[in-house]
Amino acid sequence: MTFAATILTLYPEMFPGPLELSLAGRALGEGKWVCDPVQIRDFATDKHRSVDDTPAGGGAGMVMRADVLARAVDHAMDRQPGVPVLAMTPRGRPLTQARVRDLAAGPGAIILCGRFEGIDERLFEARPIEPVSIGDYILSGGEMAALVLLDACIRLLPGVMGAASSGDEESFESGLLEYPHYTRPAEWEGRTIPEVLRSGDHAKIEAWRTAMAETDTRLRRPDLWERHEGARVQSPSGARQQKKER
Repeated sequence: MTFAATILTLYPEMFPGPLELSLAGRALGEGKWVCDPVQIRDFATDKHRSVDDTPAGGGAGMVMRADVLARAVDHAMDRQPGVPVLAMTPRGRPLTQARVRDLAAGPGAIILCGRFEGIDERLFEARPIEPVSIGDYILSGGEMAALVLLDACIRLLPGVMGAASSGDEESFESGLLEYPHYTRPAEWEGRTIPEVLRSGDHAKIEAWRTAMAETDTRLRRPDLWERHEGARVQSPSGARQQKKER
């Protein structure tokens, strides 16, 4: 099955962009995924091909029009019925590795790239669109966010990574950050690779990696650690057990 990505954008020339390189580029050439950027302005009806207008209630900037975007979304949905429609916007739910895996397991996605001050909210009320954010910061538009989303999905497609298990121990797959990595030379600027990684004792290495993943997550991402700890104390019946006092 080929993963088909339709991108609704004001800048179709940005795609596939960097996704023509490395693993994603090889997968594109092999037909494991296809990229179809669609110009939103093609669905405007006035002579100026307008896609935005001033904000209702006043304020700075411009807002993308619901009527124009709806025609673009309907066009994409007619061509790819049943696939999820995502809108890249800082007002969306944070993208997670779990959601990426769900998307990569499907036939593809329609991705709407926001611009200007945002998208007329009525579009989200009228169409089955999932708002998605890649972080708590602002970009010039949704195109860069769409590239991030696509890269995260493409690398999980069958046959894209060298080994099927390549992504199993990466950050977020187990709810934790990944453990630190080392390679040759064994000593560099007075710093050595931890002895346990040179011991050949696989049980000790696995225990060290688990401990380091937990420590780094607790220190660097307390939000992830809290969710991880909550999941660990989940009882078989689904009820949360009281955490022990530390």
